[in-house]
Order: sequence, then C-alpha cells, then structure tokens
Amino acid sequence: MVYVFLADGFEETEAVAPIDILRRAELDVVTVGIGNDGIRSSHGIAMLCDITDMQVELDERLEMIVLPGGMPGTLNLEKNAVVNAAIDYCVKNGIPVGAICAAPSILGKKGVLAGKKAICFPGYEKFLTGAEISDKKVVTDGIFTTAAGAGVAVEFGLELVRVLKGEELSRQIRAGIQCMN
Repeated sequence: MVYVFLADGFEETEAVAPIDILRRAELDVVTVGIGNDGIRSSHGIAMLCDITDMQVELDERLEMIVLPGGMPGTLNLEKNAVVNAAIDYCVKNGIPVGAICAAPSILGKKGVLAGKKAICFPGYEKFLTGAEISDKKVVTDGIFTTAAGAGVAVEFGLELVRVLKGEELSRQIRAGIQCMN
C-alpha cells in the first residue's frame, strides 16, 4: 500500500500526477486527508480522500509514503503527528519515501536526508539539512526520492514506480502516456 498524504494547500499536480502513475502500475494507492477526508488544494480544487490521517495504519502492508508539496500544504503536513510517525516508521523499516517541491524540507528538518542526494523547490535547499543538493530534477538516494516541483510531477511518479516495481514497468508506463525522454 502507498499512502499519499494530502493537507489543505497541497499542490494538485504534485499529488494527482504521481497518484495516477502509481495506480497505472497497479499499486494500492490510498489518499490520506489530514484532519478531514475533504481537502482543498492550493488553487482551490476540492479533493475527496480515501481515508483520514486518523485511519492510517503503519504496518507490514506499507510500501511507500508520498508527500506532495505546495503551500501551505507542506507546512500542514510537517506539523501533523501522523505524517511524522509515518516518516519515522519508513526510516526505521527501510520503506521508500517520496517528497516533491517544498515537501523534501520536512525530511531535511527531521535530519533524515543527511548524507543523501536530494532536490527540492528552489529556495528550500536551506532546509535539506546535511543533504547533497542534486542537479537532477528527480533523484533517488537510498529510500528517499525527491523532486523539484510540479513541472516534474510525472517524472517523479515514474521514478516512484521504478523504485517499487522496476525499470521495465516504469518504461512501459512512460511509453503508454506518451511521456518524452
């Protein structure tokens, strides 16, 4: 199961594109609303989530968590105890974590990116404590996949598929959606 955490003020492209790509890979993707199952994006789009944060179960079924960026969505994710517990659980158990745009700052502030290559939205690098800032727009190092922003949301999704299901399926989905590169 893949949890995609959504808080009020999330960046919709950074959430919906990876959700779509991960579901094309036939992964069990569960959208998690922070505080409510009805969440509003940074551009006012309402989204109905599958569950709320109070329904999250951190157990052996968890394959990955994904943190979309956006403001104030990133700040709302960062202050949520369930999101922080999920990050800690993933780090402790070697479970992949994806974060895009401003959301890698959450990981950086927790100190879990130290010694890892990472990328984020320009200006948030100062929060990636101990990380080596990558020149790539999407980068995976260890369990962490980080991405620069909305413009690479499809690439981010394809990389998350590669991490969980391998290069071949990621390539097939890329071809199927007519993604350049």
